[in-house]
Amino acid sequence: MNAVLNRRHFLRHLGVSAAALPFLAGLPSLMGAALPQRRQRLIIMFSPNGTLPTDFWPDQQGESFELKSILKPLEPFKSQTLVLNGVFNKVRGDGDSHMRGMSCLLTGSELLPGNIMGGGGNPAGWASSISIDQELRNFFQSQPETRTRFGSVEFGVAVPGRADPWTRMSYTGGNQPVAPIDDPYQMFGKLYGRMKDKESLVSVLDDVQDDIKRVASKLSARDKALLDQHLTIVRNLEKDLKNTDTDAALQHPVPELDPSIELVNDNTPQISRMQIELLVNALSNDMTRIATLQYMRSVGQAQMRWLGIEEGHHSLSHDPDGNTASQDKLRKINTWFAGELAFLAKRLSETPEPAGEGSMLDHTLIVWTNELGKGNSHTLDNIPLVMVGGGANFKMGRSLKLDKVAHNRLWLTLAHAMGHQIPTFGKPELCAEGVLDLA
Repeated sequence: MNAVLNRRHFLRHLGVSAAALPFLAGLPSLMGAALPQRRQRLIIMFSPNGTLPTDFWPDQQGESFELKSILKPLEPFKSQTLVLNGVFNKVRGDGDSHMRGMSCLLTGSELLPGNIMGGGGNPAGWASSISIDQELRNFFQSQPETRTRFGSVEFGVAVPGRADPWTRMSYTGGNQPVAPIDDPYQMFGKLYGRMKDKESLVSVLDDVQDDIKRVASKLSARDKALLDQHLTIVRNLEKDLKNTDTDAALQHPVPELDPSIELVNDNTPQISRMQIELLVNALSNDMTRIATLQYMRSVGQAQMRWLGIEEGHHSLSHDPDGNTASQDKLRKINTWFAGELAFLAKRLSETPEPAGEGSMLDHTLIVWTNELGKGNSHTLDNIPLVMVGGGANFKMGRSLKLDKVAHNRLWLTLAHAMGHQIPTFGKPELCAEGVLDLA
């Protein structure tokens, strides 16, 4: 019987309801057991439409590097940051660069034939194989010591209500895309199992507070402090979600159609922070150890009015390098994404590691990437790749210039770092040179 079932039976023996399990199941001292083995976690964060290379890549290599303007929000985590230049998406075949950039990003293999028309009249279908997040999910779920309630959780922020190769990066297998959840109501309901609709929102904590009090006396001081932090986060999230019922400005509309300029809500920054809080809470409760956080979509025309930008993101990314006004706006957009990454890192750094020493950031690797290297050239070369945190035993605090390596090799390296010793990932020929030396 695995640890999750043992813990569930133990809770039932104490008279604790199943509703309390999400709050308690990740606490090591629940059954008086020794601390389990180190937990490794992975978060893959995506933002679209390429970057501005001159404002993104550090000029220096090695440990003595300076963060350029876009990456400046990561300054507090510089010693835990690894910037990788020279990673190429070498997958070719059907579809345009945006389609292959998005749906081949985490799969490392071609798109299937299909009738979804890409730019330049080049049609394609969905990806043809599993993505690296789902590959690692399956690996973790295959072992009792790393199995979690959900296996993986896919978060979205302002992902439009449509399904095509431009909107999906996670795949459970060929022709099997995974849709991210970008509504905090739905995500809250998935994690805690009580949220049926916005109108009938009830306090999850009110329902389980007696159970939690009953168990608290059996927890270690460390776990009591962690539980208090969990409960505070959930209580704050409940308040935020309730406020959306009374404040129309906080509602998150998802258009049924995809207009030329997508109606990204002005409160997308607040929704992003709510999703990040839910993500950190899910990881700290050991509901999952694999997560994705997808901002918008490839070719997305998000209007980021909270940054003072009225134009669509994709249109701006097509403007020539000499258009300084567009460059300034793109710099703001990409710096905002970096700021959300920094906030995620901050929240993980503030959360004690439940099953070991240090913070959760010390045991969690965040990978921030993009479907293109540069928007106006549609290049799949030099994909923006930044890693923050621990969890993979890579040597952090560096900027590296790699020699045009296939991104398949990076995902293969990540799999090995997580203990999954697969020989190749995606297209085997793109893994011929093996894993990268990032240790």
